[in-house]
This record gives sequence, structure tokens and C-alpha cells, in this order.
Amino acid sequence: MDVRKESERTPMTSRTTVERKSERELVVTRIFDGPVRIVYEAWTKPELFKRWWAPKSAGVPLLSCEMDVRVGGRYRVEFGHDASESMAFVGKYIDVIPNSRLVWTNEESDDGAVTTVTFEERGDKTLLVLHELYPSKEALDEAIAGMEGGMPEQFEQLDELLVTLGAGVGRS
Repeated sequence: MDVRKESERTPMTSRTTVERKSERELVVTRIFDGPVRIVYEAWTKPELFKRWWAPKSAGVPLLSCEMDVRVGGRYRVEFGHDASESMAFVGKYIDVIPNSRLVWTNEESDDGAVTTVTFEERGDKTLLVLHELYPSKEALDEAIAGMEGGMPEQFEQLDELLVTLGAGVGRS
């Protein structure tokens, strides 16, 4: 069931598309200029993840990032200006296939989604598809505004990081 509307799509000024696929599903896609191995590392190595995940326009830095990327492993990502006024996102990995697929829970609230990210090799590029399944229509309604604004910016920041990591592309 495809219930998206043109008004629910991200403007084409970005190479990132954000589409509502049903009452509870959101799908974000983008092709990155880099091989799967490097894009996957940017999603699974805390030192790289911290360099792109927080949208700069939000003005809220990423304070800490802990990732135990394995089935059953936990993650914790904390945003804020200091520990006294921070917000944490937490969950666990429920499926991990290196360079191919990550699935995790979002447990910071009862409205948390299950997120699946797939990585597909496209020559020297990577097709990334992020799929979020929310527990209710209302939970997705609340989340979608932030996703439409923040996710394209985050993915632009990831593209910028991939350029800086380019010297290592193709090397063992």
C-alpha cells in the first residue's frame, strides 16, 4: 500500500528521498559516492558515525556514541550541549550482516521504530535504503517532520565524510 503524497516527499534539491510507504512505514533512499565497505563503516564505527549523524543546522552536538554492532549488541547515542540537558537514543541490534544489512530497535520511547538499513553495491557507489516501521500511524506522524528535514542533511554530511575518507577507498 503506497499512501505517500507529493507533499510528503523531500524536495528534489537533495539526492535523498523520504517517502511514506504506509501508515506505519517510512523509507529513505540515497546513492552515496563510495563503496559499500566504507559506507557501512560510517554506520558502524562510532568515531566515524559521530562525524556525520547530528544535523549541523540543529545546533545540537553529538556528545557520545557507543555501538556494539552485533546481534544482541546495544547502542547509545546522546545529543546535547552538556550531560545535564541531553537526549539519548538507545536500542539493540537484531540483525547484522556486514556490508549488507543492519536492523536495530529504537527503545527511547514506546513509539520507537524498528530501523533496517541495507547497503547495495552499485559499481563504486552504494545504494542505501533506510526503512523504519513504527508501532502506530501516530508515531510515524510525529517522527516524519524531523526525518524529512534532518535525514537529507545528515546524508549530505555523510557524503562529505566519504570524500575525506576517499584516500582509503580501494585500499586494503
